[in-house]
Amino acid sequence: MNCYDCHAEDRVVPAVAVCHHCGAGLCGDHTTSVWEVVHHASGTGASTLPTRARRLLCTTCAVAGAEV
Repeated sequence: MNCYDCHAEDRVVPAVAVCHHCGAGLCGDHTTSVWEVVHHASGTGASTLPTRARRLLCTTCAVAGAEV
């Protein structure tokens, strides 16, 4: 699989990750790593885990998530 964003720039670069939201293949230059708090349903409320989860996003999804 090749990087989708590099393909749009007429370059062929192997993908090293997949966007968590849209599923696009990503090279190292087009990958954004974000940390999210994980919540699990626990009885009548939510339990927050002490360790955050890493999410890999493409540039488009990272910008869209930052706007929310």
